[in-house]
Amino acid sequence: MKQRLSLYELNSMVRDALSMTLPDSYWVEAELSEVREGYGGHCYMELIEKEERSNTPIAKAHAACWRNRWISIRPQFEQVTGQRLHAGMKVLLKVHAQFHENYGFSWIVDDIDPNYTMGDMARKRQEIIRTLKEEGVFDLQKELALPMFCQRIAVVSSATAAGYGDFCNQLAGNDYGLQFKTGLFAATMQGEGVEQSVIAALNRIDAEYEDWDCVVIIRGGGATSDLSGFDTLALAENVANFPLPIITGIGHERDESVLDMISFQKVKTPTAAAAFLVQHLTDVYVRVMEAQETIVQNVKHRLQVEKMRLDRLNKSIPVQFSLVKTRQGAYIDRLMNRLSQQVLSKVADAQRKLEIISQNVQPVLERKMMSESHRLQMLEQRIRSQDPELLLKRGYSITLRNGKSVRSASLLTSGDVIITRFAEGTVKSKVE
Repeated sequence: MKQRLSLYELNSMVRDALSMTLPDSYWVEAELSEVREGYGGHCYMELIEKEERSNTPIAKAHAACWRNRWISIRPQFEQVTGQRLHAGMKVLLKVHAQFHENYGFSWIVDDIDPNYTMGDMARKRQEIIRTLKEEGVFDLQKELALPMFCQRIAVVSSATAAGYGDFCNQLAGNDYGLQFKTGLFAATMQGEGVEQSVIAALNRIDAEYEDWDCVVIIRGGGATSDLSGFDTLALAENVANFPLPIITGIGHERDESVLDMISFQKVKTPTAAAAFLVQHLTDVYVRVMEAQETIVQNVKHRLQVEKMRLDRLNKSIPVQFSLVKTRQGAYIDRLMNRLSQQVLSKVADAQRKLEIISQNVQPVLERKMMSESHRLQMLEQRIRSQDPELLLKRGYSITLRNGKSVRSASLLTSGDVIITRFAEGTVKSKVE
């Protein structure tokens, strides 16, 4: 009959074999494919190793860090790296093997070397920077200019972040009473969704970029963990190629992120971002006031110069007028003399011409007058010969009807009253 073991007995044998075979702790390089904190404060990790060329998984394992170790490992790791453990991160773990009869095999984490992760993060960051420089976009944001009156601010932040409220309060409460318009484009600012969420917010701003002067990406809160989302190539490319200046204030206290490097201006905190914008507009306000004062002073100076010039002109006017009057008087006298001489000359010429014409016209007039006189005499004789009085004296008479002479009897009708005029007297008759 075959020897039989219970599952518990078999697992106990495996546990004893592992404890004798792998009694020590080992440093192991791996990539985290999943990290989660469970009930009771323990941390559970899924480890993976990928083939370098094909990125195909070639090894997987489960690891756990018990609460008593995790409460000291976690703060030290986050303090050094500025990030929380998250999927995709490469880590160097100190582990020992453990096989539990009930839960099976797992690697128990005794320690995590943050310097290894820092080195891997730095390597990835340098790869991103090199790619951006090769694409020629690393300095594009630096070539932009912040508008002189930069008052319309598009803000990428979590709507509930304390930093967003601090930013708005800092803008609204500035000492100069400068006015700003802000618009929130909400995004996830920590965890694995940072990259896609911020890119989506930037896309929304880009759709209405003419309504904004600049973009501020801020992250509130005092913790500096969960910032790996700001060290990605896709987000860096979006920011580098954005048409508006981008100011970052995402709370890095140690090394700057790639996003900080390629942005138009980096500051540490949201309030520092607000202070930067207030200072920029304040500088513009001061420049405007200085320009205004300069213009006023220049106008005053110009007015003074012109007043002095007018005063000098006013004083010189009598003298100038006297000189002009004298010159013009002399000029007019010369003109009058010339005019008088020309008039006298013209009058003399006209008199000479009149004398010549008079000498030539007089004989003609005399002949004309004699001829007209003779013609008048002839007309007078003819008129006298036609005088009705002479005809009447010769025995002729004139018959009148209604004051008009009657030349034919056919012109008369029965009953007409006619008057016959003789040399001496008249006769009134009635035609029958």
